Amino acid sequence: MVVEVVGGWLSGSLALLADAVHMLTDAASLALALVALRVARRPADALFTYGQARYEVLAAFVNGLALLLLSGWIVFESIQRLLAPAPVIGTTMLVIAALGFVANLVTFLVLRDGEDTLNLRGAILHVLGDLLGSAAAVAAALVILATGWTPIDPILSAFVALLILRGGWRVTRESAHILLEGAPRDLDTGALADDLAASVPGVVGIHHLHAWSLTDKRPVMTLHAVLDDVTDRDAALGAIQQHLKRQFGDVHATVQIEQLACAGDSCGPATTPHRH
Repeated sequence: MVVEVVGGWLSGSLALLADAVHMLTDAASLALALVALRVARRPADALFTYGQARYEVLAAFVNGLALLLLSGWIVFESIQRLLAPAPVIGTTMLVIAALGFVANLVTFLVLRDGEDTLNLRGAILHVLGDLLGSAAAVAAALVILATGWTPIDPILSAFVALLILRGGWRVTRESAHILLEGAPRDLDTGALADDLAASVPGVVGIHHLHAWSLTDKRPVMTLHAVLDDVTDRDAALGAIQQHLKRQFGDVHATVQIEQLACAGDSCGPATTPHRH
């Protein structure tokens, strides 16, 4: 990063300076991702009864916002450079951009083999943006050395910024959805209620079904299950929990059991089933 700042200033390359600024934000973003990962591993306690895994989602959200702001800055600077072209020293730009590409490639390969989480995806997107920025700087330097056409420098910088913008928007949107207690995107609550009623013996209705996520890997839900008057409550509860685990993996589900109340020849549910 320091070498790119000096090299960008000496060569006049916006691509190098933009990549250096991106690497500066990446250093902070990777540190944030690492701290969030460490904190998220702390066990649950009286204050954080679900644990502190949400810190990873919060770090992903902050990193996503940083990517969006960074992309906007690079595009703005690219437009300014196109309106007021400046000379670029291609040889200096090429050497430093090549060094940056190697460094970013090694970092990307290391992170790529980590666990697939929203937090790590945000970190990888930062490094991938750096890698693309270095590649664009190398390409721009080669074009400038071959043709002397300096507008290629801000043009490629803007192109990389748009690629970063796309990934940053995806991470920001996914993390915001989790922080706002949105239902997992692959979960249809209505279809799940119908599936439980059809698949678990004795279940005649599901209502008050709510679902959200602690992280992108840890869904949580609560629901009320209405049973017929002959089904064992404990057996039904176990069957529902097993069905949810088969379908969603490591899910934390709180299930309230309600049984049909019968008086004489007429039976009706203890509470009127409905879905939320």
